[in-house]
Amino acid sequence: MGSAMAEEERIREILDRLEAAHPDARTYLDFETPLQLLVATILAAQCTDEKVNQVTPALFERFPTAQHIAQADRRELEEIVRPTGFYRRKAERAQECCRIIVEQYDGEVPDWADALTSIPGVGRKTANVVLAEAFGRQTIPVDTHVKRVSTRLGLAEGKEPDKIESQLCEIIPKGRWTRASHLFGTHGRRICSARKPDCEGCPVRDMCDYYKKGQRAGGGSLLPGALS
Repeated sequence: MGSAMAEEERIREILDRLEAAHPDARTYLDFETPLQLLVATILAAQCTDEKVNQVTPALFERFPTAQHIAQADRRELEEIVRPTGFYRRKAERAQECCRIIVEQYDGEVPDWADALTSIPGVGRKTANVVLAEAFGRQTIPVDTHVKRVSTRLGLAEGKEPDKIESQLCEIIPKGRWTRASHLFGTHGRRICSARKPDCEGCPVRDMCDYYKKGQRAGGGSLLPGALS
């Protein structure tokens, strides 16, 4: 019991410190509707949010609804999303996704996880992003930043995002799930980067397994083999 209470207090302290350090933490994809967020998240695969945000205004001005995207000329759609990389595959996925939304959900993005993840190209992380940001649900989308920060802190282990999500949901209070993902994501972008984390500038370094291992090894804060 004492150990469980100590872990709860540690998690609360980590989140509180990250909140103080990153009060402006948020999702970094620009959107106005659930559909826009869904398509933007598809485009964000292996692409920066900043680049996606440069592309989506023209995309949604040209194709404002799911039906417009579903019926779009594929080559025109590909040209618009080309800067996001893997543009042929992304155009195909976005179009197929919108086709299903039109045919099965009257053109409206469904607001429950099973429906979203049944759509080809929509994985659990994408569904969690949409549910959290567009519909106000408590979820923990696990992107590369959330994965890196949570495993370095020792809050989760392994490499599978779904398993990391499950572990985090077990130990983080449900009312803070979405906020935790914002905080971990922003912390990963600003301080806990993959190759050169700013451990000395980190507000939770004294609670971080990664930092402690580096100190014990006597080689500073960066550990070989721990760059993910």
